[in-house]
Amino acid sequence: MDAADVEAVWRIESARIVAALTRFTGDFGLAEDAAQEAVAEALVSWPVTSPASPAGWLMATARRRAIDAIRRRTVLRDRYALLAADPVVDEDIDPDRIDDDVLALMFVSCHPVLSPEARVALTLRVVGGLSTEQIARAFLVPVPTVQARITRAKKTIAAAGVPFELPPAGERRERLGGVLSVIYVIFTEGSTATSGDRLLSPSVAYEAIRLARTLAALQPDEPEVHGLLALCELTAARFPARTGPDGTPILLEDQDRRRWDFSAVHRGLAALTKASARGLGPYGLQAAIAAAHATAPSVEATDWDRIVVLYEALGRVAPSPVVELNRAVAVAMASGPAQALDMVDELIARDRLPGSHLVPTVRGELLTRLGRLPEARAELELAARLCANERERSVLLRKAAALG
Repeated sequence: MDAADVEAVWRIESARIVAALTRFTGDFGLAEDAAQEAVAEALVSWPVTSPASPAGWLMATARRRAIDAIRRRTVLRDRYALLAADPVVDEDIDPDRIDDDVLALMFVSCHPVLSPEARVALTLRVVGGLSTEQIARAFLVPVPTVQARITRAKKTIAAAGVPFELPPAGERRERLGGVLSVIYVIFTEGSTATSGDRLLSPSVAYEAIRLARTLAALQPDEPEVHGLLALCELTAARFPARTGPDGTPILLEDQDRRRWDFSAVHRGLAALTKASARGLGPYGLQAAIAAAHATAPSVEATDWDRIVVLYEALGRVAPSPVVELNRAVAVAMASGPAQALDMVDELIARDRLPGSHLVPTVRGELLTRLGRLPEARAELELAARLCANERERSVLLRKAAALG
């Protein structure tokens, strides 16, 4: 087995291993460190001797490393004695077992005592199994920055005395929203990078989908979990057609819909059905909008009236200026650009999205459709100046140049 095999096993088993070790040791930081030491040892030993049960080998080795560390802590000798005698952990691990340990790990990684950036980094590290280098590359930040966020997060959790357990039933749904928001942030960054020279970071988006699938398996009775999974699947279904061979963005109206991943569409629609069981929440409503796009044969044949209604519903349950802007785009498609332009100008008057490239982008498109080309060009050029993603910026400049 080579390094790629070790990484593959780690990505699949890391959450379960760290979760089990945290439960056994009561120390989240120690558990993650011991698991990382086991991976380092695997990189050396597996190419020489492949274990019969890779997951079991990692668990057993990490457990030994945790016991060694606890032994060195003289104040925890009593805990060491209990751990050394604990017969629960062995090398026979059921790879299909998903238990509450992993769910508890998600809640700890997304605990409200942490900053949003720390929650994302820690979740990708301990639940997703990504290295600090992979996280840094995905979010275009220096490796030391990611390392510092993770280190501070573990210290914050320890200092706050955050227990490794599922929140009480009364708090769980409220806390679940924090877990969902972290997965949503990860997926959003993967589906449209906020900066850099790539439009998509598929590996990041697919990691978010993997986390959402895990959460859906752990919380099958929570509609919004299925709503988020549906949103991710339906959005990712369009990835194959969103960029050209050189990474150039392809707009929705120009995409070859035959290249869409229809297996992902079917999975997304199935998740949306589960989300609809008790009424759609914010993620479910966004998924319903994505479904309207994913099931339409063309932009012209899309049910824009339905999308407008869905955005109106989304604006009531989760109001935000981005929702208002997207509703304006849908109104433009359903009823024409004039009414939509009034909506965008109202957003500007209320200074709802200051500094965002999205407002001048939409305004430029609407002005183009109204034949006000000099104004449209100025808006698109402004959007390009504000846009941090090089791929999106190039599209905006190309549109502006085409207006003469």
